[in-house]
Amino acid sequence: MTRLSVEMLAADAPEPITSAGHAQLGIAVLAGIAVIVLLITKFKLHAFLALTIGSLTLGAIAGAPLDKVLTSFSAGLGTTVAGVGVLIALGAILGKMLADSGGADQIVDTILDRAGGRSMPWAMVLIASVIGLPLFFEVGIVLLIPVVLMVAKRGNYSLMRIGIPALAGLSVMHGLVPPHPGPLVAIDAVGADLGITLALGVLVAIPTVIIAGPVFSKYAARWVDVPAPEKMIPQRASEELDKRPGFGATLFTVLLPVILMLAKALVDIVIDDPENLVQRVFDVIGAPMIALLASVLVGIFTLLRPAGFSKERISPLVEKSLMPIAGILLIVGAGGGFKQTLIDTGVGQMVLDISQDWAIPALLLAWLIAVVIRLATGSATVATVSAAGLVAPLAADMSSTHAALLVLAIGAGSLFFSHVNDAGFWMVKEYFGLSVGQNIKTWSVMETIISVVAGGIVLLLSLVI
Repeated sequence: MTRLSVEMLAADAPEPITSAGHAQLGIAVLAGIAVIVLLITKFKLHAFLALTIGSLTLGAIAGAPLDKVLTSFSAGLGTTVAGVGVLIALGAILGKMLADSGGADQIVDTILDRAGGRSMPWAMVLIASVIGLPLFFEVGIVLLIPVVLMVAKRGNYSLMRIGIPALAGLSVMHGLVPPHPGPLVAIDAVGADLGITLALGVLVAIPTVIIAGPVFSKYAARWVDVPAPEKMIPQRASEELDKRPGFGATLFTVLLPVILMLAKALVDIVIDDPENLVQRVFDVIGAPMIALLASVLVGIFTLLRPAGFSKERISPLVEKSLMPIAGILLIVGAGGGFKQTLIDTGVGQMVLDISQDWAIPALLLAWLIAVVIRLATGSATVATVSAAGLVAPLAADMSSTHAALLVLAIGAGSLFFSHVNDAGFWMVKEYFGLSVGQNIKTWSVMETIISVVAGGIVLLLSLVI
């Protein structure tokens, strides 16, 4: 495992905005996180406000001048939104186009028509993984759960046998695979290569989603044997098949950003010459913003036009897609502000100094920190951006491959044991008509399996690559 030279990092690190020692900084971190947890869980305050107040609390207890704390927080917020805000917006537009055009229904129905019996859980995990690439987790749940309920009802399947694979596919994509917000923020924080992270993320995601999805669903169906709740089974939209985009065109549009980003990573590895014209071209078209923008533009012709959307309907669709992401942008931005406050007060260097005395690999340390923040706040995104800020110094002398694995370790830890302080916990509970206990036996255990399996695979990969 790669280790750091503390002396080299200390020479390059910016001067912290406080002279507090490790003990005071440790208390400040615990207090800041405790404030965030208390405000989110007890007082039900929005995560944006909680992260803002938690950042100020951290800085104040660390003894930093509040004007410098405000500057750090604002700088981190601005940098984070600048780095991932456009990507989140483009992803939301693509997701809205996919849903409203009937393209998502087309993918779902095409795969389900070719699946049945024992293959149905595998079909569901495939659908969720493909659909989950461009969609936020919450949007994916809203889109796919009605399909899960209808499939379970129509085919007389156990709800958990069908539902768990779909949830696993969505969750794994959300936590491990860019261009989802959490992985993007972590990539930016630790300076990892997006293409390498994407490739390794897919590599880790495949066995993880198999174990947490179709395999675990066998046991989940035995522990909680419930039918699909009648009141939650909706009427599906887009039933007119002649007004849906084609399956191939829809799948191509969804996968286009991933194809472009992976192509960039491959060209960078094969050519490895920044002055080469081919590499420079792929560096542009494989950039996340250009890749997602290309997919959105292509989607106008492959998704919206076949569905009968006029030019006048496209602008309102974009507006509707952007409104729901305001809260996500603010949470992600405030998480970046909290991360920057952690760095500027010297907490990142403190973690680095202390970790030198621990017999814990850097990747395991990153996973553990993300687990603790996830359990405390209930938010995978907050856990990812906060943990990334704490462990960013650990990536300083890592290879590009190990930096990407560090991002994935953080993402894996951020999914650990969803419980009552996680909005996703309640969404799944209500959609499936489960009790709190039943939801813990199924959804919460599934999330834990994803976290542990993905974390274990990341550690194994770090030993061989």
